[in-house]
This record gives sequence, C-alpha cells and structure tokens, in this order.
Amino acid sequence: MPSPGSAQESVPASRRSKITPERAQELYTAVLDLLRESGYESLTMEGIASRTRCGKSTLYRQWGSKPELVVAALHGTRRTLLSDIDTGSLSGDLHEAARAVDAASGADTALMHALSHAALQNPDLLCALRSALIAPSIAAIDAMVERAVRRGEIDADNPAADYVAAQILGIMRARPLLEGRYTDEAFLTRFIECAVLPALGLTPPASPGSGAR
Repeated sequence: MPSPGSAQESVPASRRSKITPERAQELYTAVLDLLRESGYESLTMEGIASRTRCGKSTLYRQWGSKPELVVAALHGTRRTLLSDIDTGSLSGDLHEAARAVDAASGADTALMHALSHAALQNPDLLCALRSALIAPSIAAIDAMVERAVRRGEIDADNPAADYVAAQILGIMRARPLLEGRYTDEAFLTRFIECAVLPALGLTPPASPGSGAR
C-alpha cells in the first residue's frame, strides 16, 4: 500500500514529460552546479527551474521531488576519475591520482561537502552519492594496490594495503574542515610520500636535487 503523501512524491511514467537525454544532462549539470554553489538545503526546484529555463511543473512531473532529482543527477553524471590510471608502479599510480584529484577537487570535493549532511538523513541520496563519487574512486585505488601486490611491490599481507583508499579519500574530505582548503596536488603528494608509501614499505621517490647540499 502506498505510504501517505506518496502520490505527491512520485508520478506515473505515463504522465511524465518527455525530456531528451541531452536536455536531461543539462538539467543534471545545473543541479550539481547549484549544489556546489549553495548547498543542498538551499537548493529548490524553483531555483533549478530558473537556472535551466525549465518549468517547475515539468521537473516535478519528471522526477517527483528534489531528492529524486538530485539522485538522478548524481547517477546521470557518474564518471570514473581514477580508473584509467596505470603507470606500472604503485607510487606512479598514486602520484598520478594526486594530479587527477587536483584537477577535479573544486568540483567533486565541493559536491561531497554540499551533500554529506543531507545524505546521512536520506538513504537513497547516500546510496547515490556513494555510487557516483565514492565507490568508483575506492575501486580504482584498490585496483592500483592489487596490481602492486601482483607485481611484488608490496606484500599481500601488509595490513596497510587495506587502508590506502581510506587514507587518500579521507584526507581529501578532512583538509577543507581542518585548513579551509581543498586537497591539491602538492598537499596530496606530500601525504602520499610521508604517510601512504612508508606504511606500505615503499620508499618515496627522491625529489629533484634532494641529494645536493
């Protein structure tokens, strides 16, 4: 039996407006931009309609509610930031990841902060946030570590191997709270070389000119 108010929250597919995939992507991009700018609580269907020049009634007919539209936007714009990285060494992979994170930190980290509180109170939103932003990055970093184990770079039973993704994604989340700045390439590179690689038994690459006195 439908829950009270469900008729207002969802709309039968037959009543939904036909929106092209291209138009849907425009709407999803606008939703995420507004989230980064003002946060989840300030996001409104009226604001989305104004930004996209789309009728508010169309948004409601298509997605039913703000949470459903945000979930659709996260799924519809999902991308794999780190999945193509494979330099042949774990150190090289993680340094390349630092560069990729730097390029995307203003967008992805801002979005993560905008949605974190609301996601903890909305299971569907939390699931979408995890699948769109968190799970692909975890999978990519875990794949880097697994390749390193197969190559013999690190021991398979090294306990630190299980926490590489948590370390890197955790510091990305923590730095804005601790220092008021997003994690850039220089900061993440130092973190990798001072905390991640030593825990794995790997020697960080020497900095240019480090041997000169």
